[in-house]
This record gives sequence, structure tokens and C-alpha cells, in this order.
Amino acid sequence: MPKFSYKAKNFNGKEENGIMEASDKLRLAKLLKQKGYFLVSAELITKKTKKSGNKALSFLEGMFGVPLADKLFFTRNLEVMIKAGVSLPRAFNVLSRQTKSKKFKKALSSIADKIIKGESISDCLGGHPWIFSALYRETMRIGEETGKLEDALHILSIQMEREHKIKSDIASAMVYPAVVLGMAVFIGIFMFLFAVPKLKESFTEMKVVLPITTRAMFDFVDFLIVQWPLAILSLGILITGLLIFIKSKKTVKIKSIILLKIPVIRKITKTANSALTLRTLSSLLAAGVPIVKSLEIASGALSNYYFKMSLVESAKSVEKGGKLSDSLKKYEDIYSPVVMQMMEVGEETGETPQVLAKLADFYEEEVAISTKKLSSVIEPFLILVIGGVVGFFAISMMQPMFSMMGGV
Repeated sequence: MPKFSYKAKNFNGKEENGIMEASDKLRLAKLLKQKGYFLVSAELITKKTKKSGNKALSFLEGMFGVPLADKLFFTRNLEVMIKAGVSLPRAFNVLSRQTKSKKFKKALSSIADKIIKGESISDCLGGHPWIFSALYRETMRIGEETGKLEDALHILSIQMEREHKIKSDIASAMVYPAVVLGMAVFIGIFMFLFAVPKLKESFTEMKVVLPITTRAMFDFVDFLIVQWPLAILSLGILITGLLIFIKSKKTVKIKSIILLKIPVIRKITKTANSALTLRTLSSLLAAGVPIVKSLEIASGALSNYYFKMSLVESAKSVEKGGKLSDSLKKYEDIYSPVVMQMMEVGEETGETPQVLAKLADFYEEEVAISTKKLSSVIEPFLILVIGGVVGFFAISMMQPMFSMMGGV
């Protein structure tokens, strides 16, 4: 039988920590209730294997996971199929045939087989943490225990739909800058490989004294042409290093502070993370997940270090009896005062999930508006950068010509 490490309190406020065997968390809560305690939090104790697995493989799985759109499609259709009375194993098998992702197809087929053998849905989903987040698994567990799996899937559909919209808005805003930079790089490579060598040949024949900027450019072109294998290797190492930096958990604090300091990006970072925080908490609380557990799960759904730590610290404070709104007041530099005020209203009225959902709607609209303006804000910056590069190239090439004309 599974063992759980738990924290519980009695009605006098006395806390008890321990380990107990139970078939699931619901059964654990009932056993503690019989002893006069109510469950605060519980974690399943799993047996550690001798080998933790291939770290490189885990990294690749995390980097190339199942697209959010595929998971959203699956969740919506699973909700519809359950409402129609389709059995869970059949639903998972049918949906596995509809997905294009091989990883997702394999996972859904495996889950269907495990459900047939009698395993719970939440335990089956737990075997695929790179696909199904803690938020997804916990919401499904609550839905399974309460017999409201359809409601849990509906909550997850809304959560994922809004999350997908935020990410799509940000990605759309970056299309224009990416295209402009891509074209600039392409034209630059073309000039370096075809135009600059001919100019160098002409200047060499005329024995023109070259300025330092022109010599540096010619040396760089020679490196690209003569040492092209090394140039390609260097570019590959640079791109790989950049990807590792972006994905690495060790650099999350550095990335977070950079995004919160860049003038153009700062507002979108704060608004998007606030929207995701509020939407996630609203979904978990609406599904019936305890607030401490909700904060812990929501912190895992966030990528920004400072937003993540605000929820981790708030979970500790709430577990000791504090209010969530009071806990977040320490983080006024990342959360708007409106967030604290609305949370106070939710706590006073007992409608925290509904209040957080409405506030999340507001911030999601703010993200959409901000991202639409992003292209127009970035455009002048791009013009300055590209203009500076073109100007440097023009000056480097024109200076020798002016020297030649002056010597005639």
C-alpha cells in the first residue's frame, strides 16, 4: 500500500507530521479525521531507483515536449467523450490515434493500458511529468476523488486555453522583429561572402592603405571563407550554449531579472506572469485543491524565479495561518496593488476563485494589448541597430575609396 508523508493539524491548532499508509490522499484524510486531525498537505513517498535516469534524455524531453495546443485539444475532446458516456480506456485510445505527436500518442496508449489494469488516472498521468504538469495531475486527482472528472477537465480546458492565448499573443508580437533580423542576417551573410571579397581584391591590387575597421572586416570574411568548418562549429556551439542557457534551471534567476529590467519587456513580463499566477490559482481552488497545495503547484507552473518564490513563501505563510493577500504584500515590486486588494475582497467574501478568475481575465486582456504594441515599440530599436551595422559597413568600405580619390 502507498505511503504518504503528511502534515496535519487538530482543531486546537496543534501540528502533526508523520508517515501513514493509505490507498490515496482521500483515504488518508479520512484516517486523520478519525484521529481528530485535518489534512494540510501530503506527498506520496516513492521508492528511489538506483539510477535516476539519463539526464541528457530528460533534458531533451523537457526541451521538446508535447505542444500546448495538442494537450488542449486532447483535454477538450476527453471532456466531450466522458460526457457522452465513453469509457476512459477507449477515450484515451481513440484520442491517441488522433494526435500527430509520437510521444503523446505513446503516452496516451500507455495510460489507457494502465487504467484497464485498475490504476487511477492521476497516478497514470504522474508517469508522464514532462507532458502532464503538476497542475494538470492534481486537478484530475481532485476530479477523480470527487466524481467530477468532467468539471475538472472543463477547468483545465479554460486554464490551458487562456495560457495558450497569452503565449500565442507574445509569439505573434515577436514575428515581425524575428523576420526583420532574419532578413538582415541573410543579407549580411550574402554581402560578406560575395561583395566584400571582390572589394578586398580591388583594394589589394591598388595597394590602398586600409583603416583598422576595413582590415577587421576583411579578416572576418577570410575566416568565414577559409575556415568555414570552424565558423560553422563556432556558430553551432553558440546556438547550443544559448539554448542551454534558456532552458537551464541554474540560470533561471539571471533570466528572470533580465526580463524584469528591460524597459520594453518588463511590463509584459509582469502582466503575463500575474495573469498566469491568478488563472492557475483560480483553476486549482475552483477544482477543490487546498490553498497551500494550490500555491505550491502554481509556483511550479511559473518560469519567472521571483514570481515562483513569491508563491513558495506565501504557501509557507498561509500554512502557518496567514492570509494570502498579506503574504503577497511583500512583493509589491512585481504584483500590482490591485492584485492584493482583489485578493482581500475574495478572502472576505469567500469567493476567491471567482475573484481571481475575473482578475486573470483583466490581466490577459492587458497582455493582448501590450503585445500588439510591442512591434511598434521594437521597430525604432531595430532600425537603429540595423542602421548602425549598415553604417559601419558603409564607412569601412567607403574610407579606402575616399583615400584612393584623394590620392589621385
